[in-house]
Amino acid sequence: MINIALPKGRLGDQVYEMLAGAGYECEAYKDKDRKLIVESEEKGVRYLMVKPGDVAVYVEHHAADVGIVGKDIIMETRPDVYELMDLGIGKCRMCVAAPKGYTEDPDRTLRVATKYVNVAKDHYLEKNRDIEIIKLNGSIELGPILGLSDVIVDIVETGNTLKANDLEIIEDFKPISARFIANKTSFKFYSDEINRMAKALREVKAG
Repeated sequence: MINIALPKGRLGDQVYEMLAGAGYECEAYKDKDRKLIVESEEKGVRYLMVKPGDVAVYVEHHAADVGIVGKDIIMETRPDVYELMDLGIGKCRMCVAAPKGYTEDPDRTLRVATKYVNVAKDHYLEKNRDIEIIKLNGSIELGPILGLSDVIVDIVETGNTLKANDLEIIEDFKPISARFIANKTSFKFYSDEINRMAKALREVKAG
C-alpha cells in the first residue's frame, strides 16, 4: 500500500480526480466525509484525509509515503521531502498588498502582517529591507485596515477579498500551485511505484 496524504477540501477533491484518472481510484473515497482513512487494496493505495497545512508533516515524518501540498506551505515550513512535480492545480499567487493609495516610507521599519513568517522574511531579506513581522492566523486583511501593519503578505487567488476591503496588490512575487511530494525513505524503497504514480499524474495533467 502506498499511503497518500490528501488535503481536505476542494483541492483534495481535485487531486483525487487526477489520481483516479491516473488509475488510483478508491470507491470508499465517496464516504470520506465520515472517514479519515480510505483504501483500495485492488489499486494498492490508502488515502489519508488531513488538513492542508499538515500534509507535509505527515509525509516528512513517514506517516504518509507521498502527498499533495501547496507550494506556499513548502516555502513556509521547509519540510525535508522530495518535491516531485507541479500538478498545475490550486493556482494562486504570493503577494504583498496594502491599502489603496499606500506609499511606503523607506526610512521606517515596514510592519508586515502575515501567517507566512518565513516567506515574508526571505522576501524582504532579498530587498535588504528592515521589517517587523506581525503574525496573524486569519483575516490578514484586517492588519492594515486597523493600523496594525502597513502591508500584508498572503496568497491571493481572485483578489476579491482584497478589493472588498479596499486593499490592492503592490507586489506579486511568487506563483503558487499544488505539488506532489514524497518521503525520502519511501522514495528510496518504493521508487518504482512512486515514479509510476508521478508519470501517470503527468499524463493526466497533460490531458
